[in-house]
Amino acid sequence: MVVLKSCYTIKPAEPTPTSGIVISDCDQDKPITHAPLIYIYRPSCDFSYKSTLESIKISLSQVLVHFYPLAGRLKWVGNGSRVELECNSVGARLYEAELDAEIAEFGDFCPTPDLRSLIPSVDYDAPLHEIPLLLVQITRFRCGGLSLGLATSHIMVDGTSFSHFMSMWALIARGEPLGVVPFLDRTVLLARDPPTRRYNHERFEPPPLLMGLSNNDEERNKRTTVSMLHLSKTQVEKLKNMANDRRAANAKLYSRYEAVAGHLWRCTCKAREHKGEQITKLYLQVNIRDRMKPPLPRGYFGNAFLRVAATSRAGELMTKPFSYGPSKIREAIEMVTDDYVKSALDLVKGLPNLTRFRTYHTVGSTQGAFYGNPNLEITSWLGLPLKGIDFGWGKEIHAGPGSVAFDGKSFIMDGPNEDGSLIVALRLQVGYMDTLRELFYKDINDWCCKM
Repeated sequence: MVVLKSCYTIKPAEPTPTSGIVISDCDQDKPITHAPLIYIYRPSCDFSYKSTLESIKISLSQVLVHFYPLAGRLKWVGNGSRVELECNSVGARLYEAELDAEIAEFGDFCPTPDLRSLIPSVDYDAPLHEIPLLLVQITRFRCGGLSLGLATSHIMVDGTSFSHFMSMWALIARGEPLGVVPFLDRTVLLARDPPTRRYNHERFEPPPLLMGLSNNDEERNKRTTVSMLHLSKTQVEKLKNMANDRRAANAKLYSRYEAVAGHLWRCTCKAREHKGEQITKLYLQVNIRDRMKPPLPRGYFGNAFLRVAATSRAGELMTKPFSYGPSKIREAIEMVTDDYVKSALDLVKGLPNLTRFRTYHTVGSTQGAFYGNPNLEITSWLGLPLKGIDFGWGKEIHAGPGSVAFDGKSFIMDGPNEDGSLIVALRLQVGYMDTLRELFYKDINDWCCKM
């Protein structure tokens, strides 16, 4: 059991601007909740916990001078569904904790409740203007290892911005120059005036239901479990070969992400035993930084991704050539152009109320949109510099999500040894997980036997 020892408020080490920073229309439809992420470290024998804790406190204070929006607070405005940022330097929250356990007891660091306890919890019953945008917990293990758990406001950052923050924090802790200065002006992602909607944005439509049901109440109340699906470099290459075996002649090669995501989508439909006519959506996040004209400035700090959906009948995913799934994923991704992004921002601007976007259904909650069965959401961490975060006591032995929030939610991540392997962290209803695991590996082996 984690024992909290101390709590500190960490403010920027120097005075920072107090003028408000715009919350863009790319930020406004994000949940008010926090993204949980965990780093696990096994420092060397000459490691000093006391000096480490002091270094974390000082360097966090210093990095917040540059990333000062994370030291501010959000507040409700308008009809109470939109937010503004107050740059008031109230500060981030830092907790010191201990755990009478060994690192080895966490196995492959599957995002279980025990792992989640290493990350600060957030009291969402508190008024919004009192909730920190960044919470950090440093936990010392019995074996001498330690973890750094972070909860960061979804409205303030996406994965790219978060990894930028972590990299700069580590540089400062090691006494090195800052590196890429964050670009804090979010007005570049404001809607047009007047707003102009030119596309049908499926992201804003209700998710499909299981055939024959009028709501998803029963599905959202089913028990779920989390697994870590490991793919070796050889297995990843096999999936890429499967995807490209029958791709269209004029199509460029499918990436490992498209291949693995398509495989997971297909296997999930099989495990859930979907009928052929069942409509299923795969929700994806597309980084828009280089898709805008001109591209967003280097170091843009905020949300700069668009959530899109690939749609198919389950029967087509399960019976058509393997390349069909990756082709539907690519089709959804390639929709995201500069004009498409601006149309989506215009749509957000025109929505009279954003309350329904403020929370997703999570385990144990009856609130929020439900993106589980018959649907899936895959978040890619491939290519994000989330790993290699060295504060001066060595690089982490694990970096990953602290939780997987709901049925059908998954993360695709690089393996721990930078050897081309991948890990898929997935939450699925208990009744389907064993079958999914079996199909996930069996389909790869079966395809190889046909060659």
